[in-house]
Amino acid sequence: MSRFSNGMQSVARLHEEQPSWLKWVIAFTVSLAALMQVIDVSIVNVSLPQMQGNLGANLSEIGWVISGYAISNVIIIPLTAWLGEYFGTKAYYMVSLVGFIAASVMCGFAHSLEMLIFWRVMQGLFGGGLLPRAQAILFETFPPSQVGLAQAVFGVSVIVGPTFGPTLGGYLTDTLGWRWVFFINVPLGLIALAMSIAFLPPSAATTNRRRVDWWGIILLAVWIGAFQTFLEQGEGDGWFESPFITRLAIITAVGFGLFVWREMASRYPAVDLRVLRHRSLAAGSLYAIVLGISLYGTIFVIPIFTQNILHFTAVQTGMLIIPGALASGLIMPWIGRLVGKYDARFFIAVGSTVVGVAMFFLARMNITSSALSFFWPLLVRGVGMGAMFIPLSVATLGTIPRKEIASAAAFFNLNRQLGGSIGIALLATMVEKRHVFHYDRLAENVSLFNAQTQQYLSGLQTMFTSKGYDATSAQQASYAVLSRMTHLQALVLSFEDVYVLVGVLFLISLPLVFFLGRGGGADAAAH
Repeated sequence: MSRFSNGMQSVARLHEEQPSWLKWVIAFTVSLAALMQVIDVSIVNVSLPQMQGNLGANLSEIGWVISGYAISNVIIIPLTAWLGEYFGTKAYYMVSLVGFIAASVMCGFAHSLEMLIFWRVMQGLFGGGLLPRAQAILFETFPPSQVGLAQAVFGVSVIVGPTFGPTLGGYLTDTLGWRWVFFINVPLGLIALAMSIAFLPPSAATTNRRRVDWWGIILLAVWIGAFQTFLEQGEGDGWFESPFITRLAIITAVGFGLFVWREMASRYPAVDLRVLRHRSLAAGSLYAIVLGISLYGTIFVIPIFTQNILHFTAVQTGMLIIPGALASGLIMPWIGRLVGKYDARFFIAVGSTVVGVAMFFLARMNITSSALSFFWPLLVRGVGMGAMFIPLSVATLGTIPRKEIASAAAFFNLNRQLGGSIGIALLATMVEKRHVFHYDRLAENVSLFNAQTQQYLSGLQTMFTSKGYDATSAQQASYAVLSRMTHLQALVLSFEDVYVLVGVLFLISLPLVFFLGRGGGADAAAH
């Protein structure tokens, strides 16, 4: 038996001998670091206008503050398993945490756009190691019967973080300035760092360090970097109408093919794609994409709807979303306890159905909807997300051999991140395309020869005339109002289509549960 295998067994024995309280301290420690990383995905969104004015950037340039972080984040995630094995889980995790804190400080001190983008890229590279490594540490620390509850602590960070990010970012920007959306990571990061030093168990690195798969790393960076840029910039550049976006699509396809060939042929791949032979991981990764679309995609479109159509403020929108996030956070510990005893697939099916139904209720929102109208659908959505998140992680990773957990967790997290990117790009494009479609359809019925249209215009003209408009100005103002109302109604209908699409995605994904594992407790009982 190799020295690495002996090392892993000794670490496993060490985990089994740990007192119960220490395991939960470890769970809290890695979840705190994961929370920082997840919040940073969305915390800067509301600060972009202030950054743009302060750094003298245009809208396209300042967008790279978000894109740079996202691209570097998804590139590093698949490599975290290899990096953890090469340097040791604790050593790599600590380096990631220190690097993330340092990059956050440098982002806050940035006095040029180039400097800010560079350090955001570094922040993404270091932060990308926190999420999958945290999940791997939990699976290595807890026995199968307790993995569900441990994942609940971790899951609260992943679910709640994207929701609180914009609200926290808006508050910090308004009160202290945009630089504090980065400085806020310092106290939290130092607490997580101190706890990591004190409580994370030592881990074994590979003593016979294998040859570095440079070609695999390069091809990974090429295809994921091109794909993420394609998703981030495609909508603004008109997708395939742009030669640049078309080239990115070609690079993505060719790079992905070469990457898969290289990693399957390599004896020591940078990303072990062979873990996909486990059907639970393959099915769970597909489910993770759907989860990412809902988690990040709908949180992206709901503020657009409420602020552009209902004219809510950023703070009002943030307060609107928070109850659903709190519902997720409250239900996950309870679900975590149950998933250790019962079949995880049941909770996934129920959660998916609940989220799907909630999205259909959101599709009923219109220009007369109030904050109260959103409360129950978003609360129900939060309950559904909380009910399925932990069971999905356990059912996907619970049956994976311990030595492959790191690779599997990295792949699972990558798909959730890519699902979020795909969701944002897909839903943003759908809103635009369906807006045009619905406007054309509505415009066919808004004709000057239509009796209802004539009656509506007559009422508008009378109103404008009573306000002092002359006949010509009253007519022009009436036409403008009619056009604006038609556009507004078309926009409402386009958001309805988006919500329905997400709901349908969850419902048609239900058959995937049959390919997942039953979960730690259920699997143990079955054997």
